Amino acid sequence: MDFSYSDEQQAAIDLARQILDDQCTPQRLRALEQAGGPRFDRALWQQLAEAGLVAAGLPEAQGGAGLGFLVVAGIVEQVGRTAAPVPLLEATVLGALPLAQFGSPAQRERWLPRAARGEAIVTAALVEPHREAAEPGTRARRDGASHRLTGQKLCVPAGEIADAILVPAALEGGGAAVFLVETKAEGVAQTPLVTTSRQPESSLVLADAPAELVGRADQGAEIVAWLELRATAALCALAVGVCSEALRLTAEYTKTRKQFDQPIATFQAVAQRAADAFIDTEAVRLTALQAAWRIDAGLPADAAVAAAKVWAAQGGSRVVRAAQHLHGGVGVDREYPLHRYYLYARQLELTLGGATQQLRRLGRLIANDAA
Repeated sequence: MDFSYSDEQQAAIDLARQILDDQCTPQRLRALEQAGGPRFDRALWQQLAEAGLVAAGLPEAQGGAGLGFLVVAGIVEQVGRTAAPVPLLEATVLGALPLAQFGSPAQRERWLPRAARGEAIVTAALVEPHREAAEPGTRARRDGASHRLTGQKLCVPAGEIADAILVPAALEGGGAAVFLVETKAEGVAQTPLVTTSRQPESSLVLADAPAELVGRADQGAEIVAWLELRATAALCALAVGVCSEALRLTAEYTKTRKQFDQPIATFQAVAQRAADAFIDTEAVRLTALQAAWRIDAGLPADAAVAAAKVWAAQGGSRVVRAAQHLHGGVGVDREYPLHRYYLYARQLELTLGGATQQLRRLGRLIANDAA
């Protein structure tokens, strides 16, 4: 398998890296976090949109570049590497891409050009208390030609800054479907949540809220599976960026921090711990890249995505714990950037299922000869 990017793909990823490196300085991030409110840099978001990066994976007919999921994952990696306060994964993978795939012509026409320009953010609400996303407790009832939803969703990514949310809900006659709910509609209430990584998430309560059906009424399970597969793969790409930057910071610190007049990087125990973190980071990178590549190529990717998430959860946790350990007291100082990557990795570890859930999924795939 050749995971190399084409020149066009590499150019898009390099552009994202350049913009984020220039804009996501520790000073700017600290000022934004101290200002209060959602962790969202709207000016940076607009800059990414104007550069065509928000719409890189969208079809050209909807104002995108048609570069595919592999490039989206590569750009998401750069977001993780800089801890950028922008909802690129949420607005692209959870919102724009599923609308491009399953939305009606009217929905695509209304939302995708605005999403491509960074003027509208669409996300998805996949989490409910003690429920699977494909078997939601949120209920939908028909209201003439449309529907109304009642229920609760938790941990809605970018919910408090979103303009619309894709919501799986159970149908009156059985089964489930996915609906588009505008956040300012009557019957929609959100409560901001305090998250480990400070990413903006919310609790969503729907009380007979108006909603538009996305796709067909019998496509709910298909759309949710499509969403979860790509969202999990994108989370793994995000973890690659988080781990690689935590490792880079650690390498720089251990080369300059001295004990007994020697850089601690020259101590055997430090070198071994850092080497283990490097191996884990490369394993997270390889498995995430394979998962994104298989999705982009239209190949079965369930097992590859589950394996990548296991590495992102377990390997990513080991990397940031090693980084904290090798930094000593400096690693927990909020004036130093490492804490962002530690917190980000710990949240990514459990988002959409931690290692245990992914290993169970792999077991089911193997038992069913689907791995």
